[in-house]
Amino acid sequence: MAETKSAFAESSSARAQTEAAMEDLATQVAALREDLSRLSQSMAAVGLGAKSVVAEEAQEITEQLRGRVREEPIFMVAAAAGIGYLIGLLSRR
Repeated sequence: MAETKSAFAESSSARAQTEAAMEDLATQVAALREDLSRLSQSMAAVGLGAKSVVAEEAQEITEQLRGRVREEPIFMVAAAAGIGYLIGLLSRR
């Protein structure tokens, strides 16, 4: 009879430990979900910032290229023809 009570006490103790571990695990999972949510928001903000920087740089380069084309139109036409020729040669291979 004493063995039964001892086994029951051990079983109850094991269940209590398991439940405590499960609650702890659930808390950790919830914290991880919150961290992932904040991380994804931060990454979205970084992406938007990078997008605006790249767009500004592209706009600046476009304006510089337009100015150069206006200053030296014949040179730019010759450069475009040369680049097209080289691309044509490379695409044959």
